[in-house]
Amino acid sequence: MSQTQTRNAITLKGSAQLVTEYLNFGINSILYQRGIYPAENFRQEQHFGLQIYVSTDDKINSFLDSVLGQIKEWLAAQKIKKMSMVISNVQTKEVLERWDFNLQYEKPENTSTVSVDGKEEIYGKKEIKVIQSEIRSVLLQICSTVSVLPLLDCPCAFDLLIYTPQDCEVPEMWDETEPCFIANSQEIQLRTFSTTFHKMNTIVSYKAE
Repeated sequence: MSQTQTRNAITLKGSAQLVTEYLNFGINSILYQRGIYPAENFRQEQHFGLQIYVSTDDKINSFLDSVLGQIKEWLAAQKIKKMSMVISNVQTKEVLERWDFNLQYEKPENTSTVSVDGKEEIYGKKEIKVIQSEIRSVLLQICSTVSVLPLLDCPCAFDLLIYTPQDCEVPEMWDETEPCFIANSQEIQLRTFSTTFHKMNTIVSYKAE
């Protein structure tokens, strides 16, 4: 593999980074589009060729940095099955909406092994720009899907649930919790994207009116 091809290809660590970025901007887009926090708490930034609203709240960003930083490590070690973003009524605690980010681990074919700084790196054949284009399509779909979801007409909060194997070492400050189900729910299936190392399938479930 030539140096130019290496720059355009992706490694397992690079794949984990891209998936984590998708989760970050997907979560921020949902928080903004669903009105979980005031619009003035967000600013526009360009990512994946899109104008994306990201939170300016230090507490939210600190929380996301902590959780997504751990997720990136688990992605590279193939120790995470799913992440769910749960939106609930602040007063009643009822779950109104759940965004499931389901992961599958792929065994890329036609890989190349390249020595980088004395370490062997495995590169998949799928170009990074192609993966970024697929992620852009899903982020666009998140924004368009919001317009068909029921209005959240009450103060809401969000939380992130991480699904890992039982033998996975979890940070001490994290709590175990039960799955969050929605009574009388409907689902919308979003597009899938693949990095050749990770396959991401996104589904939103919501309380039917």
